[in-house]
Amino acid sequence: MARADKAAAVAEITEEFRTSPAAVLTEYRGLTVGQLKELRRSLGPDTTYAVVKNTLSKIAAKDAGVVGFDDLLVGPTAIAFIKGDAVAAAKGLDTFAKENPLLVIKGGILDGKILSVDDIKKLAKLESREVLLSKVAGVANAALAKAAALFQAPLSQAARTIDALRVAATADPSIIAGSGAPAVVEAPAAVEVAEVTQEATEAPAEVTEDSAPVEAVAVEESVEAPAEAAEESPEAPAADADASQEEATTEG
Repeated sequence: MARADKAAAVAEITEEFRTSPAAVLTEYRGLTVGQLKELRRSLGPDTTYAVVKNTLSKIAAKDAGVVGFDDLLVGPTAIAFIKGDAVAAAKGLDTFAKENPLLVIKGGILDGKILSVDDIKKLAKLESREVLLSKVAGVANAALAKAAALFQAPLSQAARTIDALRVAATADPSIIAGSGAPAVVEAPAAVEVAEVTQEATEAPAEVTEDSAPVEAVAVEESVEAPAEAAEESPEAPAADADASQEEATTEG
């Protein structure tokens, strides 16, 4: 390969490392061209599966700031540069490797961190981005529905309260006349004032009725007393006349 071609190849691989959040190194020894095409299709459009030279890949990784790949760049190497969902790509590689044992996963990198073979297998067992988004959407919808129910609950309670107040006011209009509480508090006071006023009005009547007979008796007694005195006074001179006559007869 000419030096210019090597430089172009290094630049291309370097750009792939820089623009790919994740990358998985594999060994493809023994796979046919048809199997490699099938693998590329299974990884989707967001993943580029490229056969690379180890020497050029080491230079490109170094230029891109990727450290820890040198030991993995041994034998026929192909790198899956993942620009989309790393979980989905890991699932695709793991599934294909199970069906085609000639594909050997050697390791990878995710957000600048080196991944071992076990790490990639664990990543493949996680739920994909689409599944997680659907779950998040479901949780969000449930939360919105719950929030809507919470907002509607006070309104429905208020409506029931107002309706109950309307029914009660229809049966007893005094509930909403003026202010309800003061009316209840002032009612006993009004009753007490009415009772006191009634007692004050009735008391003089009782006293007048009692006093009238007393005065009448006193007048009657005063009228009868002179009459009795008058009746007794004429009898007294008569008695004195009789006494004088008896004395004159005796003397004679």
